[in-house]
Amino acid sequence: MKQSKSTSLIIAALLVLATLMTSLMTVACDGSDGSNGTPPGGDGAQSTPPSQQGTQQEQQGMQESPTLGEFVFTRSNFPRMDGSTSTVPLAQAAACVLLGEPREAVAELALFNRTTQSFRNLAAGLCDILVVSEPAPEVFEELRALRFELEMAPISLDALVFVVNAGNPVNSLTLKQIQDIYTGKITNWRQVGGNDAPIEAFQRNAEAGSQVLMEKLVMAGVDMANAPTQSFGTAFGMGELIEAIKGFDGSDNAIGYTVFYYAEDMKMAEGLKIIAVDSVQPGGGTIRSGEYPFLNPYYVVIGANEPEDSPARIMYNWLLSDEGQKLVEHEGYVTIR
Repeated sequence: MKQSKSTSLIIAALLVLATLMTSLMTVACDGSDGSNGTPPGGDGAQSTPPSQQGTQQEQQGMQESPTLGEFVFTRSNFPRMDGSTSTVPLAQAAACVLLGEPREAVAELALFNRTTQSFRNLAAGLCDILVVSEPAPEVFEELRALRFELEMAPISLDALVFVVNAGNPVNSLTLKQIQDIYTGKITNWRQVGGNDAPIEAFQRNAEAGSQVLMEKLVMAGVDMANAPTQSFGTAFGMGELIEAIKGFDGSDNAIGYTVFYYAEDMKMAEGLKIIAVDSVQPGGGTIRSGEYPFLNPYYVVIGANEPEDSPARIMYNWLLSDEGQKLVEHEGYVTIR
């Protein structure tokens, strides 16, 4: 049948539209739209993390429809998420895949309130699911007092790591040396093989996830000395602590701690270096094997009374599935298996 000129123009326009839609789907979750998804508390650096690079094949694999049976996630039924600052990129990626929307469009769904507050929000009914590190023991005591029961399972491994300025000649510290630095017994880098310079040991704020890890995994009940009195002595955001170490006094005297994902995969340690502990350098292999000492699982958490067919429990189960673990690995986190 002979086509009219107007029909031909309509067909051509539809072909162009189809090509455009295919291109948009291709960039949906791989960050190639120029958005880097810098998490809250970051330093605003625009370096693209490994979680948004990857090969074209890997990116396409993450865009396949998730296996959820007959259930379909929509904006109206999507669980309200909360959690730790360091899990924001993973939560954004999960929302991206489950909703089939671009990363920048789902960023508003992962405005996290940090570790301690997120557990309180779950108990108060202000959110439905957490992607989070473990809180302080007192938080579990609070929830028990409220008779609020949790269901939680590890979905990823991370580690607490120590960072110093790149010009600092110290490359490794022992557990005892770290404890002595943070109790104030060791006050000069010369005492641990470094320069003759005072040590400025930065800390996080009391309810930050990494502060909880520091007190539990490293200090083990030993009281920490006061943080430096200079600006950012106690940093309230993960990125602020990194910036404080980098900018302190223009010297190489500072030391601080953060989680491995933040320091390595999010490229927040540029200008800094991650030091070894007892001569073990933290990395994917040493974290997964348990050789590196200060391990920090990330958990997916829901209320124990969530129905089997609730969106929160469906998301919970999916994050623990092989597909969920594939996403964890794709985003640059260390998988649990």
